[in-house]
Amino acid sequence: MFMTKISRRTFIGGSAAMSALLTSPELVKALTSQPYSRVKVANIKNLRVGEPVSFNYPDKDSPALLIKLGERAYGGVGPDGDIVAYSSLCTHMGCPVVYSKKRFLCPCHYSMFDPAKNGQTYQGHASEWLPQIILRLEPRTGDIYAEGVEGLIWGRVRNVLKVTKK
Repeated sequence: MFMTKISRRTFIGGSAAMSALLTSPELVKALTSQPYSRVKVANIKNLRVGEPVSFNYPDKDSPALLIKLGERAYGGVGPDGDIVAYSSLCTHMGCPVVYSKKRFLCPCHYSMFDPAKNGQTYQGHASEWLPQIILRLEPRTGDIYAEGVEGLIWGRVRNVLKVTKK
């Protein structure tokens, strides 16, 4: 086995240079940005507090829930900042979560997520927060659009899967 000895100074210098490169905002953006489409999800006039709206985003294989919470939420849109949306696949094993009693609950292993606090896990086996769907409200029409996802959807290495043409 061939081994090359390097000095501590060379190792630390190389590590610092690699760290700087990997934490540059431009590189991080290039590695994490994905071509999300803009999809109409609902209209604010049709929402009721506590009644979830099901939709798929960013593709047909990604179930999600939009909810008007009735209280201000992190990343919330609308006049009260209380409309949020999340992937409805539990981050533990991909079971579909349900909205009940101001929380998302996974019926498979009882993980619970707080929709007002960015989908934060507060009980159960899930160690990751629910991926939050980035929403935009069009004030003129009241239409609500999904425009991206913060976090990784369960079972994926990328949220937007590339389609190859044959």
